[in-house]
Amino acid sequence: MADARRGTLIAALGRAHYVRYDESTATALEQGAELLLDRWHGDLRRLRDEAGGEPERIGELLREFPRIGPVGAGIFRREAQAVWPSLRPYFDERALVEARVLGLPGEPDGLAALVGPGEQAWLAAALTRASLVHVGVG
Repeated sequence: MADARRGTLIAALGRAHYVRYDESTATALEQGAELLLDRWHGDLRRLRDEAGGEPERIGELLREFPRIGPVGAGIFRREAQAVWPSLRPYFDERALVEARVLGLPGEPDGLAALVGPGEQAWLAAALTRASLVHVGVG
């Protein structure tokens, strides 16, 4: 990202149908790449280490990136728990509500007990996708 030319970023955003906000999104991507390089030397594991592996602190640091809010930080934590054990188990509120709808445990530890540690990210993502079907997005 840091080495990409601005025109290349904008063209890629256009191909992804991100045309309405392509300029501002390109700027946010450039700023995010700069932050990652300057503060964590291009390695998100350093962000995790700065946070002491604490899930809430990881979320706070992620929100320092332009355009990353609580939802984006949660998506990152959901997916990264597959490779960062300190994030496990992570199920956001949407996944927990869907679990209850499906008759599954409605708290992170109960859901985590249903699958192996390496499968918790998969289960969290599946519950999120299932919830989108229920609200007509999927």
